[in-house]
Amino acid sequence: MSPRRRTPSQTVGPFFHLRLGGRGQEALVAPGTPGAIRIEGRVLDGQGEPVPDALIELWQADAAGRYCHPRDLWPPTRGGFTGFGRATTDGGGAYAFETLKPGRVHDGGDPPTAALPGPAGPHAQAAPHVSLVVFARGLLAHLHTRVYFDDEAEDNARDPVLALVPPERRRTLIAAHISPVAYRHDLVLQGAGETVFFDL
Repeated sequence: MSPRRRTPSQTVGPFFHLRLGGRGQEALVAPGTPGAIRIEGRVLDGQGEPVPDALIELWQADAAGRYCHPRDLWPPTRGGFTGFGRATTDGGGAYAFETLKPGRVHDGGDPPTAALPGPAGPHAQAAPHVSLVVFARGLLAHLHTRVYFDDEAEDNARDPVLALVPPERRRTLIAAHISPVAYRHDLVLQGAGETVFFDL
């Protein structure tokens, strides 16, 4: 009987990019939808190189700050908007979503949703934002983050989650307004300028 040898270690491959990605999932709304915006950027590694086969999932509230979730008593007619999408990066690490600009997330209103934690108090409202989950090669666990908007400075200043992030790192969560309907936000997986990721 031959001696047993350890099998070589492997990083997580780009299988999610091939199996989960699909054309059209990055468009949460149809072209010309009132209130539509574009969120675009690149996924970069610790050396600033693009990650060409990452997958990004987006989850957000609608323009009224309501989620497509039973706990939020989602009204029955929203024009097919679910608040969920997926985008894959291209050879240059670029991704983009076509979606709606989210509203402030309600808390303590009608109907009530879960109270938001943080120093702003239990009845604070979250600033407009989208939640992202990043899958990429070499990641043994996916990464959770948020994207806020730089033209929502007043709401950002009161957001209970942003308040928990060290001031010098908050910029890594805020997208830049680059046109009337577009925002840019790069996701840096590690190293200098690393995006803030949350333990969930």
